[in-house]
Amino acid sequence: MSEKRPFKVIAGTSDRPLVIGDIEIPCYVLEDETRVLSQQGFLGAIGRARKAKGGHGAGMVDTPPSFLSPSNLKPFISKELLGSTTAVPFRTAEGRQGYGYRAELLPKVCAVYLEARDAGELLPSQQHIAERAEILIRGLATVGIIALVDETTGYQRLREERALATILDKFIAKELQPWTRTFPYEFYQQIFRLKRWPGPDGVKRPSIIGHYTNNFVYERLAPGVLKELKAQNPTLPTGYRRNRHHQWFTPDLGHPKLKEHLAAVTALMRAAPNWESFERSVNRALPKYGEAIELPLED
Repeated sequence: MSEKRPFKVIAGTSDRPLVIGDIEIPCYVLEDETRVLSQQGFLGAIGRARKAKGGHGAGMVDTPPSFLSPSNLKPFISKELLGSTTAVPFRTAEGRQGYGYRAELLPKVCAVYLEARDAGELLPSQQHIAERAEILIRGLATVGIIALVDETTGYQRLREERALATILDKFIAKELQPWTRTFPYEFYQQIFRLKRWPGPDGVKRPSIIGHYTNNFVYERLAPGVLKELKAQNPTLPTGYRRNRHHQWFTPDLGHPKLKEHLAAVTALMRAAPNWESFERSVNRALPKYGEAIELPLED
């Protein structure tokens, strides 16, 4: 059976290893978000020879790796654990192919050796592995292995960026959508009422309404939406935009969510006796992403 295409490394470098005590293990995050420890680093961490049997992980698909193959360890190895021991191929940013083990495997292997030692089943030649396992388990006791890999590789920041990109892909369309009436007339009626302006019939809408729309609608709809809209639909030299922002929302999710949000904002306007009361209500009910929720106050 041919191996599937190795995933690319998106975070982590060989010169920034995961450090547990005095043990260093190169670690990476792959493009499918799998966290891996390099095969050589994994083997060295548990006190085994750094070169895997057969030279790499390809030969271990159907058999346990050498560090779990001794017969005296079998009573301490679950089927679930055996199913997670296949080496993972990957390709570095420089184009080199490597092999690793899923990061979650390390504490599980350590537990096998420690349980076997506690049961008096370890061979003398395996005692040093149990000693390394104890060091590793202690190092991992307060922080999960996934968090350690993410911190070491710098994937924490990238993970947030990828999550934001996923949200924007769902909300913002790649191509301009046909214009449809999206903002209800009452949205503008309520702004004029709360600001005590004459109109809106027969009156030109003040430009500050665009600021209010950004503030109460686009900035509160989903994180990063307004920034992406401004990038997709920039202001022209004339001071206007070529299209309406709402024409860039996806028809299956973005546009329905926009209309749902508009209905909620309009309802809060309708219930407010004045502009200040509305601002307090919208900040409590629909806060901007990343801002603290305002505590209730007397109107």
